[in-house]
Amino acid sequence: MTPLEAATHVDPYPYYAQLRQKNDLYFDSGLGLWVACAASAVEAILQHPDCRVRPAHEPVPPAIAKGAAGRVFAGLMRMNEGTHHQCPRAVIEPALLEVPADQVMALTSSLAGRAEHSAEGLNRLIFNVPVSVLAALMGFEQEQLPTLAKLTRDFVACLSPLSNAAQLHNAHVAATGLSQMLDTLLSDGQQRSNFLSDMCNFFKASEWQDHDALIANLIGLLSQTCEASAGLIGNTLVALQQRPELLEALTRTPELANALVAEVARHDSPVQNTRRFVARQCTIGDSVLQAGDTVLLLLASANRDASANPVPDSFLLKRGQRRSFSFGHARHQCPGQPIALTIAAHTLSLLLQQPGAPLRQPLSWSYLPSLNGRIPLFSNSLES
Repeated sequence: MTPLEAATHVDPYPYYAQLRQKNDLYFDSGLGLWVACAASAVEAILQHPDCRVRPAHEPVPPAIAKGAAGRVFAGLMRMNEGTHHQCPRAVIEPALLEVPADQVMALTSSLAGRAEHSAEGLNRLIFNVPVSVLAALMGFEQEQLPTLAKLTRDFVACLSPLSNAAQLHNAHVAATGLSQMLDTLLSDGQQRSNFLSDMCNFFKASEWQDHDALIANLIGLLSQTCEASAGLIGNTLVALQQRPELLEALTRTPELANALVAEVARHDSPVQNTRRFVARQCTIGDSVLQAGDTVLLLLASANRDASANPVPDSFLLKRGQRRSFSFGHARHQCPGQPIALTIAAHTLSLLLQQPGAPLRQPLSWSYLPSLNGRIPLFSNSLES
């Protein structure tokens, strides 16, 4: 197994433990990059100013650089540093933090509806509901949400090096479609939601006046929500299948849903790893990294490091001072984390209330091919 193959392995965590026993940070000659597997190394690299989200010579992946998806990618705050990161974040983060949790739950309730008692129904739910909730928060109409969910999933494909030519073509088409829909929404002040109005007010008051980059980052919110939230909800369903006692506890005390998804995010992270690119020589622990080096950060391994979380392999709903790197850390920590956790927890609560107890039906699953995400796809039929 390699650190990249581990992301979709049936159980990568003993492997991660073996890596941590050898070294916090080591160079993998086979992959040609550094691997950070311990919490201390992951945290240090995420905080270091010379460890960047993109290599200096390649701000946009060559496979998409010449199309619409590449133009969106170039404007994403999470793919930039300095002012191109700080300015959009200063506009978007406060608007996200002002969204009431009650509104997120109400939208989740209206959009989740009655889940189909089938594996395919669950697959659609975990991908479509989170994106649709965020799109509805922006002010899109109900009939637009299926189109937005499909376009977002098509766009997300361009972010993976495993994508084929057809997927990359569809990603460019999706980037154009999403940009047009968001541009129309932004130009119609009367249709704006409170969330979008707040964001536009922060935008107007800021020194950052890049309309195209604002649209790119709204697409970024949808795309980040798509696979990460699908993985979080899906891995929570897996946890309930593997640990029946959790389902019983949740049935007795539905309020545990929030703690459950938070522990799933730590224990079986939907984002297993991310990368950083060294801009200038720097020292991390005992290792000297050179300009041009690439570092693979095993976020899921850091979550299972005892120095970050005592008894890390135990699944504890009442875990004190839980530390999780699944949503990033430091300057690039995901600003949508509270919304993502709320959507996942409330979706779980809705499934728990479904007549016919779909959560009690046996499931089988495999993982969507990926080098960094851990998203289960359910494959068997469920009895209603």
